[in-house]
Amino acid sequence: MTAKQQKIGSGFGAHSTAEEVLAGIDLSDRTALVTGGYSGLGLEITRALSGAGALVIVPARRRATAEEALRGIPRTEVRELDLADLESVRVFAESFLETGRTLDLVIGNAGIMACPETRVGPGWEAHFATNHLGHFALVNRLRPALAPGRARVVAVASSGHFLSGIRWDDVHFRTGYDRWLAYAQSKTANALFAVHLDALGAEDRLRAFAVHPGSILTPLQRYIPHEEQVAQGWIDPEGRPAEGFKTPEQGAATAVWAATSPLLDAHGGAYCQDCDIAEPATTDDMLIGGVKPWAVDRDEAARLWTLSGELTGVDAFA
Repeated sequence: MTAKQQKIGSGFGAHSTAEEVLAGIDLSDRTALVTGGYSGLGLEITRALSGAGALVIVPARRRATAEEALRGIPRTEVRELDLADLESVRVFAESFLETGRTLDLVIGNAGIMACPETRVGPGWEAHFATNHLGHFALVNRLRPALAPGRARVVAVASSGHFLSGIRWDDVHFRTGYDRWLAYAQSKTANALFAVHLDALGAEDRLRAFAVHPGSILTPLQRYIPHEEQVAQGWIDPEGRPAEGFKTPEQGAATAVWAATSPLLDAHGGAYCQDCDIAEPATTDDMLIGGVKPWAVDRDEAARLWTLSGELTGVDAFA
């Protein structure tokens, strides 16, 4: 059974920026955590949340790089974290819990895309481990800090999920690696994570959402050669983005909208794009977007949650 996906008329759209979405919203009593919040899309999310008054915790594998990127942005705090290392996730979470602070917003933005075959931990495929399992373990370990009655978790997914559901017979690509299918599976996993987390957190009024930020040129494309980006139609030979691509400021808008909009109070688990709930995909055109049924299937979401708990050894909702 798939979650209901129907637009609700937010008043914003594909060209709205994160700053516009947060205009008039006071987050001065909120604490947010943004993974990857010091580069590309994540940096714009951090900038917007800070501008609205929130304290923003930015976990970073490259701490010095993060501190330099965030210099001049008030109310930000950098802490070390490597999502591909579950021990690092444990240490980060325990250190944060010791502060006694609560988290109102968690935005899982960090990720990798189309990288060469890489194994982490006990031989896990890097996209699935970093983009999904790391965030799964992080949110579960931070559950005691999630603010009762008002916390929101936002998983940054992608229209890349169009290319693959969960490969239940070989989630770690042990029988043949395809960098695009590996990325696609991890993005489907992000969406399914939000579906089941929202269901599990319902009694505590914990809401979770997945978002497609849109097509944006950021450091996420670092593994994709210029020539391939031209061939894909993403950029022209001079490096200018194709029509339909967003700026990072526009790309950050849907994540901060999902994290803060009261219009979503009754729509937990939804997959969002262009600052609204996405409708079911009617084509395979990723620029048009929408959401494929396998990314919002409640049974698939529950199955993935069980598998993720078994792999990471962490399940705060069990």
